[in-house]
Amino acid sequence: MTETLIAFAILLGLAFARIPIAFAMLIVGVGGFALTRGMHAAFDQLAQTTFAAGIDYELSVVPLFVLMGNFVSRAGMSQELFRAAYTFIGHWRGGLAMSTVVACAGFGSICGSSIATAATMSKVAYPPMRRLGYSDKLSAASICAGGTLGILIPPSTIMVIYGIITETNIGRLFAAGVFPGILAAGLLCLAVRWVVWRDPSAGPAGERSSWAERYEALKGIWGVAVLFLVSIGGIYAGIFTATEGAGIGAFGAFIFALARRALTWRVLREVLIDSARTTSMLFMILIGALVFANYINFTSLPFDLTNFVEQFKVHPIMVVVAICAIYVILGTAMEELSMVLLTVPIFFPLVTQLGFDPVWFGILIVVIVEIGLISPPVGMNLFVLSSLLPEVPTPTLFRGVIPFVLADIVRLGILIAFPAISLWLPSALNIAGK
Repeated sequence: MTETLIAFAILLGLAFARIPIAFAMLIVGVGGFALTRGMHAAFDQLAQTTFAAGIDYELSVVPLFVLMGNFVSRAGMSQELFRAAYTFIGHWRGGLAMSTVVACAGFGSICGSSIATAATMSKVAYPPMRRLGYSDKLSAASICAGGTLGILIPPSTIMVIYGIITETNIGRLFAAGVFPGILAAGLLCLAVRWVVWRDPSAGPAGERSSWAERYEALKGIWGVAVLFLVSIGGIYAGIFTATEGAGIGAFGAFIFALARRALTWRVLREVLIDSARTTSMLFMILIGALVFANYINFTSLPFDLTNFVEQFKVHPIMVVVAICAIYVILGTAMEELSMVLLTVPIFFPLVTQLGFDPVWFGILIVVIVEIGLISPPVGMNLFVLSSLLPEVPTPTLFRGVIPFVLADIVRLGILIAFPAISLWLPSALNIAGK
């Protein structure tokens, strides 16, 4: 236990010294093995982990989904989703903000990135909300919160990385995210309604669309539906693996972008370079986290935590609640992916030892990451929106996201109380795997 606490203290010190988290985890992990098992064993561990991550077939799903999201963004599918949602609910108070949430959910089903979803929808949804007289607080906050749906509704990069680290079936994780994603969209829309109930001027009603306009708008989202059904639906149906589905999805997104004349040689080069950069960043963080996790597992911490819980006879569900509370607090001060990679190796053995389903715990982790993405002061979506919408003051954005953070906390409580919301669909689809 002592060596683990020292390792975490050093890691936090390096992080505060602005050492990139990937290198900080590598330094602590390799240093820990060197002190306990010798330099030769430490460098062997580093070499084996790097080599294993580089040739792992399952990890190829990460660059493929990143590439798919980049092609989808270039194809302009977000505008069609927003228009379709607006024709149905745009005439309500706060309707444009709720349309943004619904469009984010749809875009998340073919993107898999929270930051990309928020960035894309800021260009699509903010201008019409501003023209209609929406308050900056509601318009920017609804985009910021809606963007988080990109990592819950499959595909999801966070789910993929969690599945690889914990050896949990990625197809089951994707299926488990569907109903929580729908619940999330509903609760975020309720948060919008609560805001406009308190201040009707924050979200004026738009014009009512005719049924002919709604039908026309729905026809425009056929590309999104086809891409989701082919790539993600094929995974659910057991036709192909998550990696194969990611490859088919990336190719399908490329064809759509090409057919819509959204790709030139220059744009294609930008997409490939951006995808390579994102993938490299993710792999560096993943390798660092795996080395650090191997060292933590080498120590007695996971067993000490289990013994602690058993010794004091704490109810298992209260342990999960405590873990979630720790994550929420960490999410206000740490980058989300690093937080997950640092803590999952510690908490996952404890949770499974207590008899909880790893798929259910994975969904809770994603929901907590969503809360962290919009929690001041370091929520990543907050930074993205602040840079993309400089006309919105940062304090205004911070105040605006509070109702959405509370809605996410309510959703977390519902998912803890009713695990079937997450686990029913994977069981109904009979997706094989752990």
